[in-house]
Amino acid sequence: MGDDAALMKTIHLANIACGFHASDFSIMNETVRLAKTNNVRIGAHPSLPDRQGFGRREMAMEPDELASCFIYQVGALMGFLVAHGLTLNHIKPHGAVYGMTARDPALARAAVGVAKTFGVPFMGLPGTQHQAAAKELGVPFIAEWFVDMEYSPEGKLLITKTHEPLPASVVRDRVNRLLEEKHITTTTGSLPLTEGVTEVSICCHSDTPGAVEIAETVKALVDRNNAQLQ
Repeated sequence: MGDDAALMKTIHLANIACGFHASDFSIMNETVRLAKTNNVRIGAHPSLPDRQGFGRREMAMEPDELASCFIYQVGALMGFLVAHGLTLNHIKPHGAVYGMTARDPALARAAVGVAKTFGVPFMGLPGTQHQAAAKELGVPFIAEWFVDMEYSPEGKLLITKTHEPLPASVVRDRVNRLLEEKHITTTTGSLPLTEGVTEVSICCHSDTPGAVEIAETVKALVDRNNAQLQ
């Protein structure tokens, strides 16, 4: 759907769809190959079984069912990682189930439990059930922030079915506020990062219009910030 080949030249981590909301066996194999060529670490991006809705529609699912759903998808990606001599870096849920697991403790434990099964960190929203479940289960947690999505005045991520174009000036303002002030931009202003969170992975969706330019802008700002801290 997006320009994966160009994105791989910029990003550090790739969250790869595992077939339930996008991708198939040929695309997964090619995406893993692209990541390897560009020295990009790979995370599994499992979703609800909803190809028609791109995984961005909620559905009722019990915790044990969700765990099996995730294990199935991560296992598929693991096959391609083994074939290319790579290892899994982390697991990050996609779309609607990302929000569901952020809110529901039982679903969060199920999702994080899959990361524990595969012996990798879990990537999710800081200050939510994602972080709480990771702490409870002893799973390393990667805090995440979205440059191309809105946050409510209370700091809740507003998950949408489609992503609107984002001016470069907005990208720069949001990233600079995060890096310089440790604040996330909301629809009404800003809020401080979750207490105790000092490292954040910045997400750029491949289906956001201008995704390559957004990723390049983000990386330039991050690289400049990190260089100043050394």
